Amino acid sequence: MNDSFLRDFRVMSTFGATDGGGVERQAASLADGENRAWFTGWLVDNGFTVKVDAIGNIFGLLEIVPGAPYVVIGSHLDSQPLAGRFDGAYGVLAGAHAARAAAASIVAGVVPARFNLAVVDWFNEEGSRFKPSMMGSAVFTGMLPVDKALSTTDPTGTTVAEALDGIDGRGSFGGLDVAAYLEIHVEQGRELEDTGTTIGLVATTWMAHKLEVVVTGEQSHTGAARMVDRRDALYGAAELIVAVRRLIDGFEPEQLHTAVSEMYLDPNSPVAIAREVRMLVDIRSPERGILETAVERLRAHMTEIEATARVEIEVRGLVEWSSGPFLEEGLVLAAAEAERLGYSHRRSATVAGHDATNMKEVVPTVMLFVPSVDGISHNEREFTSDDDMLAGLKVLTAVLTRVASGALTATDADAVALSSDARA
Repeated sequence: MNDSFLRDFRVMSTFGATDGGGVERQAASLADGENRAWFTGWLVDNGFTVKVDAIGNIFGLLEIVPGAPYVVIGSHLDSQPLAGRFDGAYGVLAGAHAARAAAASIVAGVVPARFNLAVVDWFNEEGSRFKPSMMGSAVFTGMLPVDKALSTTDPTGTTVAEALDGIDGRGSFGGLDVAAYLEIHVEQGRELEDTGTTIGLVATTWMAHKLEVVVTGEQSHTGAARMVDRRDALYGAAELIVAVRRLIDGFEPEQLHTAVSEMYLDPNSPVAIAREVRMLVDIRSPERGILETAVERLRAHMTEIEATARVEIEVRGLVEWSSGPFLEEGLVLAAAEAERLGYSHRRSATVAGHDATNMKEVVPTVMLFVPSVDGISHNEREFTSDDDMLAGLKVLTAVLTRVASGALTATDADAVALSSDARA
């Protein structure tokens, strides 16, 4: 399994490969479509039945116990611009290899079978081309209506539906009963590496507020307009960017993360003062009180900037996800399997959003991390060693096998019927 996984991972990394050693395959791009097609072929070649739903999620099904619910395992294949090879893609491929190995053990009678297995590639987890992020899992879990998701446009005006149709990426899969969900991911931080730990057991998530902000001024000549008369939207946006960064000064270190992660300006001309700037403000914290206080302070800064720069600032959209624990029983099970296999482990919190943060709201969910070198992510230099990837795969396979055989009592509850089509 080790050699075949590493070989497959290196093949997968050729799709959308960049000169800097990373990949660029934003959701429903040509490179994403090529990677999805390769992965679909891999699933078929390895005995999976492939289904695609209305929002473009790809499911590879292994029916072992006819009529039984499924334990779903996966992540995402899409990437950020000029991104690393590991974010998301590792989890999808590791999930596929783990499902294949677990199914083989069950069929051989090594372990009992209670549930079926499914691996999934969630559509548009990254949210770099289409907002919001974690779109595919949000639709599947009923958190986002499929028609709203399909009508969402990228910066060029292309809708999700049009982009998916361009790569033959939409299907009509009716969904499935889900007993549990598993996901493995590169950490995208430095805690595991700093502590010399191989396996992270994700116990909780940070909260996040993503504010779509529009700064409106008045277009005028960069040279001729008097300074006193100017209403420069870019100046107002610049003051806002500084205010966002300085929000962290009012809190304990590493209790608040802030960024302005996207920005567009009109008319974007060398001799015209900007009339409008659109930007995305990203604020995250492990504590609701800290997050809400930070947002309140930012809104006060917005009022001050409006007066100083003579602009208007409007929050036109807000996407948020809440904090919350992962399944305690799953953490204990994963720790036991890591221990049995001889790997160090520790409980972790995820600052980044993942499809598991959506899935944990509706079904028992287990999430694992493996180390990221120097904590670098969303960057071509992102790296996780072969040894750490393989260690994660072994632990993931062990956990999946036990969950599929009914080791989690949480799965004794009724399985949840989930479907993207049901909300079409």
